[in-house]
Amino acid sequence: MTLLPTTPGPAHRSRSGAARARGLLVNLGLGLVMLVALAFLLPSLMGLQRYVIMGGSMEGTYDLGSVVFEEVVPVEDLRVGDVITYVPPAESGIDTLVTHRITEIDGADFRTQGDANPAVDPWTFQLTAATQPRVVAHVPYVGFAFMALADRGTRMALIGLPAALIALWSLVELARALRPERRPQSDEAVGAPEAAEPRTPVLV
Repeated sequence: MTLLPTTPGPAHRSRSGAARARGLLVNLGLGLVMLVALAFLLPSLMGLQRYVIMGGSMEGTYDLGSVVFEEVVPVEDLRVGDVITYVPPAESGIDTLVTHRITEIDGADFRTQGDANPAVDPWTFQLTAATQPRVVAHVPYVGFAFMALADRGTRMALIGLPAALIALWSLVELARALRPERRPQSDEAVGAPEAAEPRTPVLV
């Protein structure tokens, strides 16, 4: 009887290496998807609001493309030097959110200025709500990624497509794991000649 070698051959080692590489890629892809999801969900779970700096008025403090994270605080807790995000009054001609630093508080009237601007904003305003977002942290340049993800097509390409490929890959690996393994037949079963059938004696 001939014994089969127990050491894996080159083909087996190649398949094992490819399987490990596929597993590593799947894990990396899953980790990337989870990080992106956390970047979207974590601030809201912590009670923070998130804004992307899209202008240069705070350059040097919060550069273009930075993401600022803001906690919601009572208006009476605001102080000179705090940075807030708000919509300027209608007479300013600006109808979008701005993120500027408070330079003056006179009763209920506020005045702000961008850190990169040479002069204070030419308007005063009042905060009619009981609370106001105030900047507590920022991450530089990450906002460019959020601006890209705001586009549905880009979001699907960067998140949806990799997630779909990872799911498909996982199904393929599961099918391979569940497929029964073919065992090679021994030399006795493959190469041994069939035994001759016994012959019945014949009287002649």
